[in-house]
Amino acid sequence: MTPEDSRSSFRPAQGEIPTSPGVYRFSDRYGRVLYIGKAKNLRQRLANYFQPMHALMPRTQRMLMLAAKLDWTVVATDTESLVLEHTWITEFKPPFNVQFKDDKTYPYLALTLREESPRLIITRNEHIRGAKYFGPYPKVWALKETVSLLQQAFPIRTCNDADYKRAMSSGRPCLAGQIGRCGGPCSGTISIADHRARVEELGAFLAGADDSHLKLLEREMKAAAIEQRYEEAAKLRDQMQAVAHVLEKNAIVLGMDVNLDVFGLRSDELSAAAHQFIIRGGRIRGERSWIVDVELDDSPPRLVEQVLQSAYPQDREPPSEILVSVMPDGVEELQKALGKQRPRGGKVKIRVPERGDKAQLMDRAVLNAGENLVRHKLKRASDITARTDALAEIQDALGMDVAPLRIECIDVSHLQGTNVVASLVVFEDGLPAKSEYRKYSIEATTDDTDSIYQVVSRRAAQLNQARAAGELPNGVYRDRPQLLIVDGGEPQVAAAARALSEHGITDVMLCGIAKRLEEIWLPEDPFPVILPRTSDALFLVQRIRDEAHRFAITFQRQKRSTAIATQLSEIPGLGPKRVQQLLKRFGSAKRLRSATAAEISAMPGFGDRLGEQVHRHLTTATEAATAGKLVVPETDETEGDAT
Repeated sequence: MTPEDSRSSFRPAQGEIPTSPGVYRFSDRYGRVLYIGKAKNLRQRLANYFQPMHALMPRTQRMLMLAAKLDWTVVATDTESLVLEHTWITEFKPPFNVQFKDDKTYPYLALTLREESPRLIITRNEHIRGAKYFGPYPKVWALKETVSLLQQAFPIRTCNDADYKRAMSSGRPCLAGQIGRCGGPCSGTISIADHRARVEELGAFLAGADDSHLKLLEREMKAAAIEQRYEEAAKLRDQMQAVAHVLEKNAIVLGMDVNLDVFGLRSDELSAAAHQFIIRGGRIRGERSWIVDVELDDSPPRLVEQVLQSAYPQDREPPSEILVSVMPDGVEELQKALGKQRPRGGKVKIRVPERGDKAQLMDRAVLNAGENLVRHKLKRASDITARTDALAEIQDALGMDVAPLRIECIDVSHLQGTNVVASLVVFEDGLPAKSEYRKYSIEATTDDTDSIYQVVSRRAAQLNQARAAGELPNGVYRDRPQLLIVDGGEPQVAAAARALSEHGITDVMLCGIAKRLEEIWLPEDPFPVILPRTSDALFLVQRIRDEAHRFAITFQRQKRSTAIATQLSEIPGLGPKRVQQLLKRFGSAKRLRSATAAEISAMPGFGDRLGEQVHRHLTTATEAATAGKLVVPETDETEGDAT
């Protein structure tokens, strides 16, 4: 196997890698971690590893020739990725990593409160008696700069113990005090009691309990800018940025005594993904991701219960605290069962975090679960063998003469019966052909089935027109599909079948897919076709339906955003600039429509007459739209995100 072939076995599909910050891992076929790295943009960074081999460094070439798997974990900030990278390099000791091989810990800020005159120091020693720690922090250079700035805001002792004792015994300031760099009692400018009070203020500031000094820096910076003291304002801006490095919260490093597991879950109708963070001693010591098949009646609470049961077999001890994104079914019984697996039957608490660092960590777990679910679906969709099997299974299940190499799907979208639009998406050989997607505006309709009938009629007329002109299929919109799918059940399929029949089209297979139960309905068939929930055929049909839904929703939202601007442009005396001024002031069409005439009149350049005119016009348009709104059955599709 050539080096290029070896990389293709684990190369992610295009668009599969997120653009978020994160940490990535290359592993060999035995599961040994070869290399761990971090990136502000995972997609951009990992693309470098798939350049031509001759363009890479020899060390990188050797690593890639051994690699058989690529994984990544999404985090919130670059700081988080640096901390997580350090943790995993220390734990896994990958052979192709150079940094952190010496097992050095991260630096801390420490206030030596046990001393008579405490001072602020940078240390990697986590066992100084009586010290109060802040951190850890990943950037030593930022800490050194910040300590200098903090000591300007909180002038405290900076000299070493020998200089301090000499100054206190002789009554003469230490050298740092003589040049104005030490604000301790040894400088002769402050008492020991006042100095300790100042140290306590600094401790409160670093702990985040008091941000008044940061606000003071901001006020001074703005005042300097207003007075055109730009050089001073720039220095104050730099001080704020340095202090922000110290105060930057690290969402994946908790208290030193925190031991817990975090489970995030994301799911759709057919699959769910779980992501587990294992926190020991306040650090992420491990993680796991896995896919869970979703049964018909499975709800998120039920799925979380299954995930926890699979995560802790009888031989694995759970921690005393477990964080979940959704409270599982039978939580009390589950807590008792897991508690029996702890030494001496200790208690296990399962809860959903609502705020703070643990809630942020849960957000990261849910985000990674979502990324894992997307990767699973993209990998399954890009598998040529799975696509071939799916098309063959659809052909057999629907009784088609040929495999549906070209599939078209139609979906209708509206907002409470208004702004009705439809989409048509095309899949060829099981992959989306986005250049052939089409949008439809529906001006007048009675219900969802009538909308389906209109769109299918228009598509059928286009197919007949192309055939009458003698045009051969050429890979564009004139091509005839082997299968047409509509989003809906029996009523929608019947409406589509009527449209095809009226246009004399008999060579296009028709079916509909109903949500929730994921049933396939055929024309004039009282019973649906039930595809196995784990089948590639149902997965492909669901993906096509979801893509049509997404495309329709996007078009419907675009129409809504332009509709309000069009209405406003009809008002005499209201030009494009004032239209944009209105939309910018109120933020959305909904808020603008609910605004009073007085609120509109109060805007600069409007006045009472124009404000009343705008309000009256919008009120009249809203009442007209409400009066003409069609009645929507409960099963109709309204606005929402694609599943």
